[in-house]
Amino acid sequence: MNGDLIPRAAAPLLRQLAGQFRTVTLQGPRQSGKTTLARTTFPDYRYVNLEDLRSLQLAEEDQTAFFAANPPPLIIDEIQLCPSLLRGVQVIVDERGRPGDFILTGSHQPLLRQGICESLAGRTTILDILPLSLAELAAAGIAPSRGEAIWRGFMPQLHQQPTLPPSRFYQAYYQTYVERDVRRLINLREQSSFLTFMRLLAGRVGQLLNLSALANDIGVSTNTLDQWLTVLEASYVVFRLRPYHANLRRRLTRSPKIYFTEPGLAATLLGIADPTQAETHPAFGGLFENVVITEFLKTLALRHPLAEPLFYRDAKGNEVDLLICEGQSLRAFEIKSALTPHLDFAKTLRALPTLIQRPITQSAVIYGGDNWGPPDLPYVNFRQAATLLP
Repeated sequence: MNGDLIPRAAAPLLRQLAGQFRTVTLQGPRQSGKTTLARTTFPDYRYVNLEDLRSLQLAEEDQTAFFAANPPPLIIDEIQLCPSLLRGVQVIVDERGRPGDFILTGSHQPLLRQGICESLAGRTTILDILPLSLAELAAAGIAPSRGEAIWRGFMPQLHQQPTLPPSRFYQAYYQTYVERDVRRLINLREQSSFLTFMRLLAGRVGQLLNLSALANDIGVSTNTLDQWLTVLEASYVVFRLRPYHANLRRRLTRSPKIYFTEPGLAATLLGIADPTQAETHPAFGGLFENVVITEFLKTLALRHPLAEPLFYRDAKGNEVDLLICEGQSLRAFEIKSALTPHLDFAKTLRALPTLIQRPITQSAVIYGGDNWGPPDLPYVNFRQAATLLP
């Protein structure tokens, strides 16, 4: 693309929401394109970034002067750095009563959500903005292979600057954002142990999370690892996929699986240097699964924000990689990295309604090869996976 901006699928929805709500809050990982989306969608809005120390100091010390210098309509970047500013936003939107006066962005879920609950309840809506999707890349004429999707990942800058080495980008991303954000939220002292933790997580993508085993490998307590993991989730670095169970309480207590929001970061942490190495790496199957699941999450964020992604595993070893639960609807997807289809890929999918005693709205196998299979249970290429969702 060489510098050209890749259009984001969220832009029409953002414009719609800004016409309905007084503020719209964009949240998601750093560098995922929140700011660019806001500024290109609303080019006439004023803009202020709270990572600029002068702007942050003014916001913290004199909100009257801050809003006098930056009246709405206004985009405020990294709003979680000054949660008290949300009270000033509340006063202004209540006085003006106009939709779309503020577009806010943030990268830390707890800080942002707490401030919204305290100051902007009923005055804002939240829109998750994740890195580029395969569908957005396809619209820009980019069709990555399995290895390329894992190695390069989906951060907009890497596709706007294709000569930028992904390993260099993600190394800088880790040092500049991941470590800094963790230090900001907790007192991180064991930086080498934390890096080991990150690399071990990358090697366990798609596997059940076992903090006790990780604690033994690293030499720190499970409480410390749980604290680190909580911060990583809050910063959109990783996410946990919960197991399906009809009983919600059991769903929350059984072991989840771990994934990275950006598969390219996991690949760099594992030392993957090119697409070929990605396809021959021992973690390839998990990384491919990570690509597909995050692709579905990007679609859910825009079209089905109330849907819950889950996985299924029982004591007999039956497993389905992704379930999407929304009301009475339950969709099931098996993910295989293979290029060649095999009927056995769909074995558990076909048995699932009996296993869980519940009808399945839709089933498909997502894999690396060409579209294939019977209409009732198609095999779909991973680049087209998210098109399965309405």
